[in-house]
Amino acid sequence: MRVTYGVAAIVLAAGVLTACGSDDGPEKSVDAFLSGWRSGNLDAVGFIDPGGQKIPAADVVTEIKALSGELAATPPALAVEGEPSITENIATSTVKVDWTLPGGAHWTYPTTVRLNKGSDDKWQVIWEPKIVQEKLTAGDEFAIERETADRAPILDAAGKPIVESRPVVVVGVEPGKVAGMQQLVKDLDAAFKSVGVEVGLADLPARAAAADPTHFVEVVTLRKEVYLKIRQRLQDLPGTHYREETRYLAPTREFARALLGTVDPVQKEDIDNNPGKYVVGDVVGHGGLQERYDDQLRGGVGQIVKIVRKTGEGTEKTTEEVAEVFRAEPKPGAPLKTTLDTKIQQAADGALRGVGGGTPRTAALVAVRVHDGTVAAVANTGDVNLAFNASVPPGSTFKMVSALALLDKGAVTLDTKVNCPKNATVDGRSYKNSHDMALGSVPFRVDFARSCNTAFIGLAPKLGDDGLATAGRSLGLEGTWNLGVDAFSGKVSTGGSATERASASFGQGTTVVSPLAMAAATAAVARGQWQQPTILTEPAPAQKAAPGPELNAGSAEAVRTMMREVVTSGTGSALKDVPGQPVYGKTGTAEFDNNPANTHAWWVGWQGDIAFAVFVEKGGDSGTSSVPVAEKFLRGLR
Repeated sequence: MRVTYGVAAIVLAAGVLTACGSDDGPEKSVDAFLSGWRSGNLDAVGFIDPGGQKIPAADVVTEIKALSGELAATPPALAVEGEPSITENIATSTVKVDWTLPGGAHWTYPTTVRLNKGSDDKWQVIWEPKIVQEKLTAGDEFAIERETADRAPILDAAGKPIVESRPVVVVGVEPGKVAGMQQLVKDLDAAFKSVGVEVGLADLPARAAAADPTHFVEVVTLRKEVYLKIRQRLQDLPGTHYREETRYLAPTREFARALLGTVDPVQKEDIDNNPGKYVVGDVVGHGGLQERYDDQLRGGVGQIVKIVRKTGEGTEKTTEEVAEVFRAEPKPGAPLKTTLDTKIQQAADGALRGVGGGTPRTAALVAVRVHDGTVAAVANTGDVNLAFNASVPPGSTFKMVSALALLDKGAVTLDTKVNCPKNATVDGRSYKNSHDMALGSVPFRVDFARSCNTAFIGLAPKLGDDGLATAGRSLGLEGTWNLGVDAFSGKVSTGGSATERASASFGQGTTVVSPLAMAAATAAVARGQWQQPTILTEPAPAQKAAPGPELNAGSAEAVRTMMREVVTSGTGSALKDVPGQPVYGKTGTAEFDNNPANTHAWWVGWQGDIAFAVFVEKGGDSGTSSVPVAEKFLRGLR
């Protein structure tokens, strides 16, 4: 892509190297000329034309500025090379010219300055445009074109492009040909909604009214395959117009969008915040990996310097290209390789589509491979990467951690009888189970599978001051992770009051996590050891966190047994007929304010080599929100 610059605005701070010579030699005149070229003041230099006629210094200043064209604001660094060559009254001096172009590239070449020794023994510069550059003649000037490389793709785990240049259609209107704007807005809205595209059209009438009647007023950019579904419907609307272009896009609009970010035409804010880096016509990454790795993906900018000649006046003025005198090729961008699996990602995106039904919910789903911790999918319902960065209570999914801690301490076994009353009171604070459940004295494995809060509250004192935190850290929580992208590893409650310990035992209190943190912890239980999640492999983060300790084999196996029973006979039984390998998991609801009716919904679990976490903000009961998402995801993998 090429973009022609306007007048540059970069100041070059480089000095002129001064040659040495005798007082009556040409060196002083050459030095004065070079200094004046840069400063714009040549009063100390005498000039003649090639025919011997004197030229005012001010005229030379004016002509150098005109010849410099779009480089006029950035005078070159100038240096004399070697001693002048003198033949009778003519001296010739070689000068190195070094222009710094917008973007930092250097254009360097030699030029020749000739001088004539007058009858007064003073050396005068023989002025001619080719001193500035050998191909310049009077009336010419430099022009610069900026050339960008094709943006490098973001790759999936198989090395195939996820984000690449794809065809789009820009839908717009020509105001002067619109029959009725209000009706057009209604018709456009209906057409877009028929293909699941929401477009804010409230400001379209005002924008169209303010525009020239013959101008193209942009409405929305659609992927070409989406546009084709409603092409005839749109083209039947008077005043609509279309442009076919390409944009850097993922396979679908929702595909890992919050993680990947977007690539869009540069905005004024981008240009203002990055002086000299972008110009109108560039594309730039916004959000996610596209923004964080924008420099790597977009590569280096190339420069072309041309000599042009402008002729004519007013509307008849034209610019003719005379010669290309310099080219610096753009440096290709480098791809960014992720661990995403396209099929798994599409299943995750599909699982979140329509979550909440008539009341859309903010939700996230992240999947990691059990055997090595690589992230296979990162799905969010919005543009914020809650899958990695949410900081929310985990609710009863954290019973996976509490159970591991209790088993490690020998406080329980799978079949230890633990009472599950309807209510429990700790230091005056009342707790109860979901749906007012009361199981009585039952094996611990039943308390876990049915998710009895009061049973865990009764066991909380056995965790000690740091038993919960120790178990959590063995599963990677609170760790320092280096993923190459921001992620929250969690914060686990330690010590505190009796009520804090009671609350923390079932994932409330001050414990907060992200879905990624819980997915990685779940993978650790399945594998028997925690490994840091990985999302980028090229470039790989400088140093990954060390693997966690190997989990106590007996404790880990007991937790795995209970997580299987959650599916076969507990709160996750809706998943027991999912095809494929056995499903393991834990449901969770998490209060997030002082109203017990307000809860987030969770699911953590695994099937085969895929461990995953589902989070539904304000989702209420997990059985009606997060578990259906988990089922939809697993069935989508088939």
